[in-house]
Amino acid sequence: MEERVVCQVYFRQGSNRKTESATRLVSISNDGSDVEMLSAQTASNAYYSSNYGGGIIDYNSEDEDSVLVMSWKPEEMGTGTLVAKRGSGLLVEQVNVNKAKRKQIIPPNPDAYRYISDGKGNVRVMASQPRSESGYGRNEFHYFYRAVGENDWHDLSKVIVEGGVSYGFWPVAVDSDRNVAYGFDTQGDHTALFQVSLDGSNAKSVVVARDEADVDSLLRIGRSRRIIGVSYATDYRHADYFDQRYAKLSKGLRQALGGDKQIAIIDADANENKMILFASNDVDPGNYYIFDDSTKQLSPLLPARPELAGVKFGHMQPVRFPASDGTMIPGYLTLPADSDGKNLPAIVMPHGGPSSRDEWGFDWLVQYFASQGFAVLQPNYRGSSGYGADWFQKNGFQSWETAIGDIDDAGRWLEKEGIAAPGKLAIFGWSYGGYAALQSAVMEPGLYKAVVSVAPVTDLERLVNDASQSVDRRLVEDFVGRGPHVDAGSPAKHADRIAVPVMLFHGDADTNVLVGHSRLMRDRLQNAGKQVRYVEFEDLAHSLDDKAARTKLLSESNAFIRKALDLPD
Repeated sequence: MEERVVCQVYFRQGSNRKTESATRLVSISNDGSDVEMLSAQTASNAYYSSNYGGGIIDYNSEDEDSVLVMSWKPEEMGTGTLVAKRGSGLLVEQVNVNKAKRKQIIPPNPDAYRYISDGKGNVRVMASQPRSESGYGRNEFHYFYRAVGENDWHDLSKVIVEGGVSYGFWPVAVDSDRNVAYGFDTQGDHTALFQVSLDGSNAKSVVVARDEADVDSLLRIGRSRRIIGVSYATDYRHADYFDQRYAKLSKGLRQALGGDKQIAIIDADANENKMILFASNDVDPGNYYIFDDSTKQLSPLLPARPELAGVKFGHMQPVRFPASDGTMIPGYLTLPADSDGKNLPAIVMPHGGPSSRDEWGFDWLVQYFASQGFAVLQPNYRGSSGYGADWFQKNGFQSWETAIGDIDDAGRWLEKEGIAAPGKLAIFGWSYGGYAALQSAVMEPGLYKAVVSVAPVTDLERLVNDASQSVDRRLVEDFVGRGPHVDAGSPAKHADRIAVPVMLFHGDADTNVLVGHSRLMRDRLQNAGKQVRYVEFEDLAHSLDDKAARTKLLSESNAFIRKALDLPD
């Protein structure tokens, strides 16, 4: 019986540019009576305390009570002491979960960026990120591997990142039985899963490729994180299993729980006999189950959102609408339950990222507004990920004109199809979606009668400057780019063009997009004599993961949009 649980604890303090966060790993007994710190203690003579408390890369090791932990060791001061431990960087330790005793497996390496183990306690792959003379990471990553039982590292691949697009093989897992590294690379226009032999030949071959979608994730199971398949999304998310046992099991579970359910096998015990499953769909927030394969017994564990039991939701359907240049843009349309889908107040809801995409399934934001009588359209505009390099273009910032054009065409389509009632169209976005909502109001004044923007980027030059002290500064600079599109694509610099009421939300501890972006947008709108309401949440980060805050966000957004669209309360 497993007697301890390993958890990662997240800490955060401060606000805006002074926000600091840290993680630590702890081991807790099943009854909660005993807690052990697994993260290494920072030496008293270290130059700084590492914010990164480490991450588990392997649950198996030569000691059955230990895990392999990857963590960062700060440099120690040597002045006035003979015991300072030289060397800093990323290391790997074997840490006992009962007594927190540690044994170094790989010494600190200042150039190391990541390590990958094989699920059997052997570290097989290392990644490094070369740095410039000024100390900032360059937009390339080098991968190395070593043979079983060897300590020497050999070249595996190099990955170049340009504007958010990666070129080259980047490994994500090692199969020790087959002695290969699994990873992703481009195959034509799309991302595919490849394997590279770790026998010295570096032989590379395609494992799974799709013509219509990027293959974006591995399916793994059990304590050894064994690879059993891949996942990708078209209009719906799909799972392709290499392991025929799980292919058959997945099919049977879908039949048992309802053919319209998406089934995710979350994890399994060491013998892969008992499993935790999650089943959901667009109108069901989902439930967790325990499945015993030996008895074929499926037992409910707990619902994901018990407070929503019995609530009737609107169905989400994949749609296509034409952009102004004739390109058909994919998206998802959710209508209020029991609606005929005509003459409704409507909301265009662009996703965040922009290196992301919306998918079919339960969405709490969408369903809230559908429950309030709104039709909601989520466009996967050009600049979204998952559809290949041509669709991604230069990402949603450098190619903002195309992305914003697609988003505005979503609103025009809702009106043309009679789904949106005349003059009853609003736009709501979070993160990049919040940026897109504001920039849409700049480019098409009056198309939307209300703008709600949550944690938005509002000035692209400011976004780059915000990362000036980060080791990833070069990656951010490369992603945003330089040129006329930076000023033209910054809504805070064109606030005078916005002709409709704007509502802004932001957390002052947001480290993804600093709260200064929303404060700047508020000030620029006020100075231009525009209607703006700003709500700032104290000590909350980008996701505003707080019940009271999200309740306020939803209720005030709804009231704001209804007033702007002249709808009854």
